[in-house]
Parts: sequence; C-alpha cells; structure tokens
Amino acid sequence: MRIEGLYFDPYITLIQRLRQSTSIRVGLSAQGYSFPSPTGIVDYSFRKPGDVATLSVLASGDSYGNAGIEADGAVPLSRTLSLGFGAQGSRNGFYNGTTSWSHNEAVSLRWRPSPDVEILPFWARSQVYDDEAGPVYIPAGPYLPPPIPRRRYDGPGWNDYNSVGGLQGILATVSPWRDWTVRAGLFRSLYDDRSTFAHLLTDLTPEGRANRLIIADPRSRFVSVSGELRVSRSLAEGPRLHVLHLSFRGRDRRQRYGGSDVLDYGPTRIGEAFRPPEPEYAFTAQTNDRVRQKTVGIAYDGRWRDVGELSFGLSKTDYAKRFSLPGALPLETRSRPWLWNVTGAGFLGPRLALYAGYARGLEESGIAPDNAVNRNQPLPAILTRQVNAGLRYRLTDTIRLVAGVFDLRKPYYNLDAAGRFGLLGDIVNRGVEFSVAGAVTPRLNVVAGGVLLRPRVTGEGVVLGRVGPRPVGIPTRSLDFNADWRLPVEGLSFDAGVSNTGRVTATRDNSVSIPSRTLVDLGARYRLRVGRRDVTLRAEIRNIGNVYGFELESAGAYDIIPGRVASAYITVDI
Repeated sequence: MRIEGLYFDPYITLIQRLRQSTSIRVGLSAQGYSFPSPTGIVDYSFRKPGDVATLSVLASGDSYGNAGIEADGAVPLSRTLSLGFGAQGSRNGFYNGTTSWSHNEAVSLRWRPSPDVEILPFWARSQVYDDEAGPVYIPAGPYLPPPIPRRRYDGPGWNDYNSVGGLQGILATVSPWRDWTVRAGLFRSLYDDRSTFAHLLTDLTPEGRANRLIIADPRSRFVSVSGELRVSRSLAEGPRLHVLHLSFRGRDRRQRYGGSDVLDYGPTRIGEAFRPPEPEYAFTAQTNDRVRQKTVGIAYDGRWRDVGELSFGLSKTDYAKRFSLPGALPLETRSRPWLWNVTGAGFLGPRLALYAGYARGLEESGIAPDNAVNRNQPLPAILTRQVNAGLRYRLTDTIRLVAGVFDLRKPYYNLDAAGRFGLLGDIVNRGVEFSVAGAVTPRLNVVAGGVLLRPRVTGEGVVLGRVGPRPVGIPTRSLDFNADWRLPVEGLSFDAGVSNTGRVTATRDNSVSIPSRTLVDLGARYRLRVGRRDVTLRAEIRNIGNVYGFELESAGAYDIIPGRVASAYITVDI
C-alpha cells in the first residue's frame, strides 16, 4: 500500500474524503514504478486542497434502505496555505437484513511556502456502530448451503460491531537542488474495535437445520505507525532519463486481540426467529503482538525515448514479530531477506511494446478466519515472487491492447483437518491477463479485460491426499466489460458493466465449488447547470438479473451475494 508512492501500512486506509484516485500497479502498469510488490501495489493519490474555494455536497439512497449525505470542500487561507475538509454520515442496510450507522470526517492542509516545498498534514476519523454480525454458513457435509433468504436477519440485536478508525499523517516534498527531490511520508493508522462478534451457523444441513454459535470479543486495539523517506536524483541525457532512488521504509505495528467468549446456543433453523437476551460475557486474557520492520533500498529507473525502459531495485529488510500469548512465554520470529526486482520494456515501433519483469517481496499473510480454531491470529510474513511478460499494442489511435502471462508463487495458508488455519504447502498461480481499452467512437468508451488462471497447490499435503490440488477461494477466470456512452444530449450518458467470475474451489479437499456467475449493472448520469452551480444526477441498478450466489468467507464457510439494488445520488458543486 502506498500514498503518493510512499510506503503505508494501514488498518484504516485513506478514506474518500482524502483520496483523489486509486491506482493498481501490477504487470505493465508497474513498469518504472519503484519498489514494486509481486502481488501488486495499491497507490492512493491524495486529494490536495486547491487555491480556489469549493464545496461539493452529495445525497444518496438506494432500495436496500441506505441513505447518506456527504460534503467536501477547500478554502484558501492565504497565498501559500489551503484548507481541505469533508464529512459523511449514512444509515446502512445490507443484503442479509442487518443494518448499521457510520460517519467519517477529515481535514487536511496544503502549505507551499515556495515552488520547491509542499507540506500536507492530514487527519481522518471513521466510526461504524450498531452493525449486527450477519451469519456465516458452514455446511455439515460436502455441499453448498441451502437457499438463504435475502434481506432477512433472524439473529439478536446486541451482537453489534462498533469500531473507531483513525488516520493521521504528513506528506512532504522538497527539492533542495536542481534534479534532486526529497519526499517523506509518516502515517499513524488505528482501529479501536470496541465490540466485535462472529455469528456462525455450523453443521448446516440441506434442510436448513444448524447449530448457532456467537463468538464475542472484548475491546481490541490495532495501531500501526509507518512511513518512508526517499531521496531521488534525476539526470537527463538527451533522449535518455536516469533516476536513482534511495529509500528507507519502516513500520511499528501493535495488536491486542483475542480473549473471546464462545456462546453455543445449540440447534436452530434458517428463518427461525432468534432473540435471546444479551448475556454476561466471560472474556479471558488477550494476546499482544508487535511487528517491527525496517527496509533500506536503492532503485534505478531508466527511460530512452522511443527505445525502451529499464528498472531495477535492491532492498534489505529486517522483520521481527513478537507474540505475547496468555499464560506463555513470549515468542519471536525474525526474517532478514534480500528483496529485488527488475523490469524492462522495449518499443518495437510506434504501436508495439514488449515488457518483462521479476519481483521478490515480503508480505503479510493476513489473519485466521472466524471459523478457525485460532480465529483472528495474525499469520507470519511470507516471501512471494512473480515473473511476468507481455505486450502492449495500439490497435488504433484510441484503442490499446495489453496482454501478458505471469507466474506468481507464495506459501499456501488454509484450514487443516483439525480446523486450524496454518501453512499447508505452496501455491502456484499461472495465468494470462489481458485488456482492451479506449474510445471506439467519439461518444463510446470501452474497457474490457480479464484473467484466466490455473492455480495449483504443491507440497507434501497434496502428495499425501490431505489437501486438494486446487487452492481455496481463487476463481479460474475473472472477466469484466464496461462501456460508457455519451448521448448527443448534452450532459447525458449511459454506462453498463458485465462481470463473469469462474468456478471457485470452496473446500480444502476440493469436493465443493461455487459455480461461475455473471452479474450485469446498468447506470445513467446527467450533468447540468442550475444557475451558476454544476449538478450531477446519477442512477444505477446493480445485479439487474437478481442473480443468486454465494461468497466464500473461508474454506467451507459461506455468505450470500447481494441481490438487485437500485441506487441514486445527486451532487451539487457550490
């Protein structure tokens, strides 16, 4: 994760109040991007307050009962200082019948005392409350859950998720000398989970009978301080540009979690009302862990006009994680690997470019899911690597084709036979990715693309038959088509989106899969002026065919996907 290209370790990400756009850096889009990750980089572009006073207000609602209002604006305070601000509040209704309330706020400053200096401090807060934990369905045998009614919640009202998230930080860019740039980012991200619940319907039969478990967690806290200092030097040499980067990245992540109380309410049935009184919880001691990581790296980006590009980087990281389990001595794991990447592209004429790359990285592997006996336990960092190659071809002056192949490898974590989420082997993802994007006509823009994947699990577990050869939760294909058609009527446009997801393996032994599905969304937008104000009206219907299906929560644990939902919003720029 990055903010303006600088390293960021989030619990709460950069919320919309502070975010201008989001870029995914992988494959060809990672060419020339410093210190890439094998599984890709998410880079947030910061919404910088401008030099003109602005205010934009948006009101929205949908057929699920969601309703919200938000406002964002900027005020220049002086010739060199601008203030940005924003807030949002909403009542939320979900596909499973649960509801919640949420709000967020953000403030930022942009200080430019000279053309060579820019300082951006910011603050954001986000809160969710009264968010009931909807059920997760865990069948008793090798089959999918029976049909689950949408928009119906039969559980208690006291199992609410209540959490406060916070993000504070500062971005700085200084150009002390010609061709030199110093950039720095320091961020503090936190979640204060004041109450958390998991709601499980286990041993679910095809007739809808199950056993109801509700797992309650005491107050948990997750805080991460992270950032990067980067010094860059550019050197232009005729048609060639050389850029050298020296980087120091670091983070200090602290977590307090666990101490759960498991409430077994015994036999139940889907659709049967369940309204027990809130119990007295018997929480136990919590687990504490801390991750400290420091990385020093050097990278080079070279670009030769009309010839090609070459980038490479080398980093040394020092990773340490310390566990403090209740009633046990602290445990510590440490890793000090070398990480590197190299990418290159060659331009074979004005229409065709070829590219290839290799990256090796150290990444977090998440936490154990709700249906694991070691629920919520953070997992160790893993080494990942990716090799990819492909081409970019300009079909016309306005349409481009990108196609590539890749081989991504990393350790495979999932539920074992005892229900513990741990290391089961290695996963190899080999596939093809492609996209076609551009203006088909002056009024019609199209973006189409997809991934065809052949994921496989390797290791002793597969050889002994304890683990199936296909990894859990990875679709065999993912295809998307989006079109935007601007009508001759000024300001009016229609858009459509079609997504197809292939079969998803759902259990460790590969005995159950979620079938493939296709979802269609349709929308319209109308921009007009009312007096001196710009107004945008937007309407959309998602999953217009009301397709029914399941979402995989973890191995053998399911939720339903949302059905048809109509939404609309109006934006007024003041």
